[in-house]
Amino acid sequence: MIYADTALGERLIGLLEQIKKPNDIKNINPSEYKELAREIRRFLVQKVSRTGGHLASNLGVVELTMAIHLCCDFPQDQVVWDVGHQCYTHKLLTGRQDGFDTLRQYGGMSGFPKRGESDCDAMDTGHSSTSISAALGLAKARDIQGSDNKIFAVIGDGALSGGMAYEALNNAARLKSNLIIVLNDNQMSIAKNVGGMSNYLGKIRTNNNYTELKQDVERILERLPHVGNRLTEKIRDIKDLVKRIFIPGMLFEDMGLTYIGPIDGHNVAQMVSTFRNAFKMNEAVIVHVSTQKGKGYPPAQKDPSAFHGVGPFRLSDGKLKVSKGNVLSYTDVFQDTILKLAERDERVVAISAAMPSGTGLSAMAEQHPDRFFDVGIAEEHAVTFAAGLALGGMRPVVALYSTFLQRAYDQILHDVCIGGLPVIFAVDRAGLVGSDGETHQGIFDMAFLSQMPGLTVMAPKNIWELETMFEYALTLDAPVAIRYPRGAAYDGLGDCKEPITHGKSEWICRGAEVVLFAVGNMVEIAMEVVTRLREGGLEPTLINARFIRPFDEELLRELAAEHSLVVTLEDGVISGGFGQAVAAWYETAEDVTMEVINVALPDAFIEHGTVDKLRRKYGLDANSVIDVIQAKRRKE
Repeated sequence: MIYADTALGERLIGLLEQIKKPNDIKNINPSEYKELAREIRRFLVQKVSRTGGHLASNLGVVELTMAIHLCCDFPQDQVVWDVGHQCYTHKLLTGRQDGFDTLRQYGGMSGFPKRGESDCDAMDTGHSSTSISAALGLAKARDIQGSDNKIFAVIGDGALSGGMAYEALNNAARLKSNLIIVLNDNQMSIAKNVGGMSNYLGKIRTNNNYTELKQDVERILERLPHVGNRLTEKIRDIKDLVKRIFIPGMLFEDMGLTYIGPIDGHNVAQMVSTFRNAFKMNEAVIVHVSTQKGKGYPPAQKDPSAFHGVGPFRLSDGKLKVSKGNVLSYTDVFQDTILKLAERDERVVAISAAMPSGTGLSAMAEQHPDRFFDVGIAEEHAVTFAAGLALGGMRPVVALYSTFLQRAYDQILHDVCIGGLPVIFAVDRAGLVGSDGETHQGIFDMAFLSQMPGLTVMAPKNIWELETMFEYALTLDAPVAIRYPRGAAYDGLGDCKEPITHGKSEWICRGAEVVLFAVGNMVEIAMEVVTRLREGGLEPTLINARFIRPFDEELLRELAAEHSLVVTLEDGVISGGFGQAVAAWYETAEDVTMEVINVALPDAFIEHGTVDKLRRKYGLDANSVIDVIQAKRRKE
């Protein structure tokens, strides 16, 4: 398939013009399914090349999505997409073609399923390993209400490394009505899959002997009049033995689930036939399909990890239109820092949950493979595994995105903090992340981590402080979380390098009347505010919080001597955040009077859009902060 840098034009191409609403795919002649799949891939590649988005995963499930739609009547029937970043073809086939011009842009179409966007989306998803649980709930609700609609759960092989999927499978084995669980096996999550389940599925993929033998036996028995059914009963026990000979373990059927596969996930007719047969079973059925991530677009086929989530790119060769150049991200700085720490201290080990590249641990995996662990999509296990490593004398660093760290709340609290274990949490993508929307914004970590006794929570102001904080964290015999944002690392304030003292903030500039008390990357915004206020004749004080917990109570008392207003700035939700803690301290402190304004995000789920756009909307940009300060001064 060849792509050129030419515009698609206002009209859809070929067969796609015939799909304007749900179920229109059924009007397409089966002889044209291959052409429709080609058109869908061309459409997706061209649209995503302009907006950015999740490309490789969507290219891999084109035929699978077509087959599901051919078997279903939407919106009565329902499909739950695990994670949901592979739902683009589903959106196309339900009449949302026009939305792709604004994909993942502020006010535009989400890159994930959204019930508010279409009644053909069964559930708002965004995190891994949840689809079977949700689909099972939908199935039981259907049964209770006496309905007969079809329900699918589509889950990737990478998501099966998450423990929640097994809890759901265990429960699904008791279901006495139909549910189809499609195991989309592309041997990938974001990075290459790891672990026992990956190895198990690999054995199934490479051994079709059992499936072929079973089909041959069934065909022979069907030709035997009168005795066929009795023979089927007699060989049932033998069948179980044959399974174990040809497919070691047969994990799914041993759990009580019917397993079909593996089948070609790019053969529409075969999948349609399989799904229709699976509908006839009064139980949960796993249909194992093999797909190729990135199929149809050579750059994505060659490097599916790079095209998992990609920015706008050049169609001809897949090169990003906006090059990162030599700008370092906070993730880059973390990558260099952990390598330095590992070289100095043999106790340092690193843990990833299926995202070594995204969290900056790929180099650690290459240079210190014996001290790097990718546990798969299993954040809860990652944290308790780290606790065990710490108990054994190691100094584990767990690198997770803020939004995924939420999944391990209990493990951080119970397995790390109660014991005061020296585990370091590298909390990447903290704050506003942008185009992935509600499920991926890292805006809750400050609030929930600050609740945990004994956990030190820090945030660096710039590129140098990130490295210093990790070095400092390694000296503490206690748990530490260091949060930092996505994107380019701030390289300003390079001359402000006051040594870190536990629980102490850093003075950036001293003034009077107004204090800007900023957390992490909000120091950059605060510095812009200071510069512009100075131009207007006001000389504010700027404090770099450094520590979210414990915060600098002694400094709060000191500030009250020469200031009347403290403005806290943070990129997290207001409830339970840094600003509220500061306000509460002043409210209860004796002999101290101070007015506090908290600049933070609302207690809400923040939609998708660029970080700059979202900052402006929610008042976290420099203009908004200045407006707040000036409005307050005018009232006085």
